[in-house]
Amino acid sequence: MKRLIEVRTYRLKPGTLPAFHEAMHTRAVPMLRSKGMDVVTYGRCDHEEETYHLVRAYENREALEAEQGAFYGSAEWREGPRSALVDRIETYLNTLLWVSREAVDGMRTLNAPQGAPDTH
Repeated sequence: MKRLIEVRTYRLKPGTLPAFHEAMHTRAVPMLRSKGMDVVTYGRCDHEEETYHLVRAYENREALEAEQGAFYGSAEWREGPRSALVDRIETYLNTLLWVSREAVDGMRTLNAPQGAPDTH
C-alpha cells in the first residue's frame, strides 16, 4: 500500500536554527501529532546551512487536505507555534511523493535517535 509523503523544508534566517528546533520539538510537532497527523521525521537538514525538514505521511490526498485545513485554520496554530515561528521562516518548499508503507517505516527508523522509543 502506498502513502502520500509531504516533505516540507524551512529556510531559516541566520542564527535561528536552535530556537526553531526547540519550538518544533516542544510545540509544533506535539500539536501535529495530537491532531492525528503522522509526523515521520523532523530535524536539521545536513545538505544546507540553516534549513530544517518536516516529513509527514497521509493515506491519501483528501486526508492530507482535510487534516492540514483543520490544523492550519485552527486558533491553536495561529496563536501558538505560528506566531512564534513564522518570523523565522523565509520560505518553504512543499513536495508530495507516493511511497510504500515500508519506505515510510524505513525513514522513521533511519531518523530515530539511537535507543529512543518510536513516538508514532
